[in-house]
Amino acid sequence: MDDLRGRIDMHSHYYGGGLVETLRARTSRPYLHTRADGITEMVAMNGGFPFTPQYYDHRVGLAEMRACGLTHRLLTFPGALGVDLLPADEIAPAISAYNDHLAELSAQTGGALIGLAGVPLADMDLACTEVRRIRRDLGLPGIILPSDYFNSLAEYEEMRPLLSAANDYGCHVMLHPGLKVGQEPPPRPSDNMQYRLSAVDLQSSASQVALTVILSDMLECYPRLTVQIVNLGGTLPFILERIESIARHRNPDAPFPTDRLRRLWYDCASLGPRALEAAVKVLGADRIMLGSDYPIFKDDPYTHALMPADISAEDKEQIAWKTAAHLFAHLETLRQQRLGDTSPD
Repeated sequence: MDDLRGRIDMHSHYYGGGLVETLRARTSRPYLHTRADGITEMVAMNGGFPFTPQYYDHRVGLAEMRACGLTHRLLTFPGALGVDLLPADEIAPAISAYNDHLAELSAQTGGALIGLAGVPLADMDLACTEVRRIRRDLGLPGIILPSDYFNSLAEYEEMRPLLSAANDYGCHVMLHPGLKVGQEPPPRPSDNMQYRLSAVDLQSSASQVALTVILSDMLECYPRLTVQIVNLGGTLPFILERIESIARHRNPDAPFPTDRLRRLWYDCASLGPRALEAAVKVLGADRIMLGSDYPIFKDDPYTHALMPADISAEDKEQIAWKTAAHLFAHLETLRQQRLGDTSPD
């Protein structure tokens, strides 16, 4: 992989790679259609939104990325859309083609665009085969998984076969808000839906996911995985002291394992400098990376969140590129070690 010094955006989404054609052929959510006013609309789990070229044309995103000074961007399979939850016989070929496309984009752009793959979650055997392929053959750094599989220890158990397969070659796993196979979207709030769902509920969900990871055996059972919690770990940087107080007063013989939070990675997608300041104090700059959530949010995370933050210049450089660069180097070392092992999968 090319030199990653610069500004690395570690949280964005990409709906190209053949998914446009797949979604246009569908008539139930998720699907694409053209409204009466001529606007192309994506009809997703929680409603519709205009489907502009930023979502599916990598050239538009690359130009906007470079215009604001970002040098590299992690493009992810659109996990929250629910495409990876569809019946495997319907969607598995499209997901594999999309993953191939991500690898091609990385080569075409000299590594400026880096891909995080999807897997067909409705068929665990196929999902396991695909995660091994994207690491062994395509060299992509990892996968995106719906975080609802990590809302509890019981739900986490469902992911063991896939996590084991991902562990084989070393794999980065982004746990991003998204439903499980067969799960219906939760009821919509009666008012202020965008704020309640996309801010308050989403941030709380990210915290639940982080708790599951650090309070389970996941870090010990799958040591070759690296796990990314989105949006600075949700509310964790702001409620950690309360969590520690609960353990201290109610479970004095079992203190909360705060140190395990530093075994995860975090991005600052869609958040600002005040949140980043708190997260650096709790999690450490060497565990935090830039994130935009592009194209859903179009702010440049470097100028919007990182530069105004009241943290040291060293911490800003760490978040801008060093944390991500060290992460990618670690993942490639794990992959090369496994490729050098001639034992069968």
